[in-house]
Amino acid sequence: MRGHAGRMTIGVCLGAMALCGLWGAGGLAQDGGAGTPAEPEPAAPAVRAVPPGDDPIKGTELTPEVLAKVDRGLEYLAKVQNADGGFGRTGGYSSHAGITGLAGLAFLANGSVPDRGKYGKNAAMCLDFILAHTGRSGFIGGGGVSHGPMYGHGFATLFLAEAYGMSGRPDVREKLSRAVDLIVRTQNDQGGWRYQPIKFDADLSVTICEIMALRAARNNGIKVPKSTIDKAIDYVKKSQNPDGGFSYTLGSRGSAFPRSAAGVCSLFNCGVYTGPEIDNGLAYLLKFKPGAGGNRGGHYFYGNYYAVQAMFIAGGDYWHQWWPAISQDLLAKQESGGSWSGTAGREYGTAMACIILQVPNRYLPILQR
Repeated sequence: MRGHAGRMTIGVCLGAMALCGLWGAGGLAQDGGAGTPAEPEPAAPAVRAVPPGDDPIKGTELTPEVLAKVDRGLEYLAKVQNADGGFGRTGGYSSHAGITGLAGLAFLANGSVPDRGKYGKNAAMCLDFILAHTGRSGFIGGGGVSHGPMYGHGFATLFLAEAYGMSGRPDVREKLSRAVDLIVRTQNDQGGWRYQPIKFDADLSVTICEIMALRAARNNGIKVPKSTIDKAIDYVKKSQNPDGGFSYTLGSRGSAFPRSAAGVCSLFNCGVYTGPEIDNGLAYLLKFKPGAGGNRGGHYFYGNYYAVQAMFIAGGDYWHQWWPAISQDLLAKQESGGSWSGTAGREYGTAMACIILQVPNRYLPILQR
């Protein structure tokens, strides 16, 4: 049932693509300190690759209706961006690093890069905000108070890595290296991360945010220790339940769609493409296909942000079942002003929706093969 799109498409991210390399099975990043250039590695074999002409993800998913809805969403984000470049006026957040990172990713996914393209100015403002809020320790904060600052750090670091891949700016690399170093040194003994930037406990949801940031940084030339990734993979695998879903912490049991989507996506991004964890996880996710009453619980945008990436990587029937369902569900949810309303506010919901709907663009380096 599973297919894999083995063709790397060419967007505007040529600089990132030159640096980009898949992590091999088990997360084959070279050992060594974070924040240093990665040494060349053997190319990872394509997993069930298909001939380019038979790529199951053809890009025709972006219909005129989808493109129009996305543009309205991006126009909304551009209109509500704060003067300091940050995002987060609704939902109790103010100039939040994570929401700013997600909004920045939405602009990059449209083909804009900092200072170039339709939303280049907005992307540049997001980048300037995050650079200004990256401390000497590497932690990326913001103007607002958050109960889970490592969520914000993970999403902001992911944006920083993608922006670096598109720009190659030395100042971005320096701040990105610091942010990656903080993630590496705050991993706890179980292999995961939690709300605060300290080595204490862990939960799957925050852990996934950090894994995605590390993957993007590694793709763009920042070395990530192999031991960090191996421990993270072990943590995610131990979080899986017999039904294929994933638990919130290792000490709890009970599966849920949002964290299970994140769990499958993180395994893919650590280089785990086959095995029972993948098969069982994908089968579990299909029970929550959007529409017809499914996939309407809490954390809708968070879950579908990861689920669409997991189905995109899985390809084949998984993608062909999931994309029509999530795209139509999101189109129906857009509000009159062009926004989507999420649990963390309209900026958050709109950024997430625009990222999801632009996955077929494959402009973001982390979505390229």
